[in-house]
Amino acid sequence: MSDIEDQVPQGTPPTLAFEAHLAPYAAHASQSRGRRFAETPPAARTEFQRDRDRIVHSTAFRRLEYKTQVFVNHEGDLFRTRLTHSLEVAQIARSVARNLRLNEDLVEAISLAHDLGHTPFGHAGQDALHECMRDHGGFEHNLQSLAVVDQLEEHYGAFNGLNLCFETREGILKHCSRENARKLGELGERFLTGKQPSLEAQIANVADEIAYNNHDVDDGLRSGLITLDQLSEVSLWHTHYDAARADYPDIEGRRLIHETIRRIINTLIVDLIEATGRNLERVAPQSLDAVRNAPPLVAHSDEVAAQAAQLKRFLFKNLYRHYRVMRMANKAKRVVTGLFEAFTDDPRLLPPAYQARGPVTEESANDAPSSSHDSSQARLIAHYIAGMTDRYALKEYQRLFVIDNN
Repeated sequence: MSDIEDQVPQGTPPTLAFEAHLAPYAAHASQSRGRRFAETPPAARTEFQRDRDRIVHSTAFRRLEYKTQVFVNHEGDLFRTRLTHSLEVAQIARSVARNLRLNEDLVEAISLAHDLGHTPFGHAGQDALHECMRDHGGFEHNLQSLAVVDQLEEHYGAFNGLNLCFETREGILKHCSRENARKLGELGERFLTGKQPSLEAQIANVADEIAYNNHDVDDGLRSGLITLDQLSEVSLWHTHYDAARADYPDIEGRRLIHETIRRIINTLIVDLIEATGRNLERVAPQSLDAVRNAPPLVAHSDEVAAQAAQLKRFLFKNLYRHYRVMRMANKAKRVVTGLFEAFTDDPRLLPPAYQARGPVTEESANDAPSSSHDSSQARLIAHYIAGMTDRYALKEYQRLFVIDNN
């Protein structure tokens, strides 16, 4: 038996034993606010473990393999995808949660689900779809991730979606406009009142930034869009790059880059654990509710936060606004906009499941649609496009607009 199991009183249910080591301010699955639809409790795992497993087995999670961050899927096999990014976020978040005695299962579930609603082609696709949906409520990828787990997944006979716990859904909803928050009831309340989510949700949020900043540096160097000379102006980079060269004077190329990035990630994680630990000692929350009423507690020290912000500014200027990235982003926007406009002009081009009134008949084709019907149809189109992988979106665009001999 493990040390933790040795400390658990005999007769303790297994699901409670899993969480016996947690701090009082951690999220405990046994105290969850529950699911939208009541279910029989799991026998050999906690409610948050069940959430994680459902996310991993979902269709949307598998699609993340073919959705990319900065680079489009066909540009190379070695660049990060949304799937590899989500796994990296989960690894970082679990490390932080374990050191702070927080719920690793919940932080992993949030990390694995946080990008389920992302469009094809990264932020360029998201911006294009938001513009297309401007007259129909806009498009927020966090809300789309929530829509995926609440309604769009079709795996269970008793309900749509994955029926996840409140705490997992809360963590998925990283950002939300006040207008949309008002429609979400209890889940959107914190965006209106200024309260915080669980520490596990806060950790997943920061782990997301640690992961994408560092793997974007790696992918940017691999692609040749940024250079080591340019990175030398970033203090977080050159400090660890110089240290790696001093410790291993004979290494170079990819090995030196990986060694540098490894050290940066370690520095960010250790600082996050230590700074958050100091915040917890200062505020001394004794429950999850106390965490919700406190200011944000998961944070870097001021010094490291400034260094991370400098790296983020560097990437925005030199990678995300690189002319080659901007060219691909422009293409991606044209694809997403073209698909949306084609489906809006004639919903009969959509698969039947995404047609607001089902298949359009000859008699109903000329009916004047209402504004509510227009928005309903637009949202279905957004669901369809957001669910596409990069390569599927490109193929769908070709099917609609390219005439060939095939």
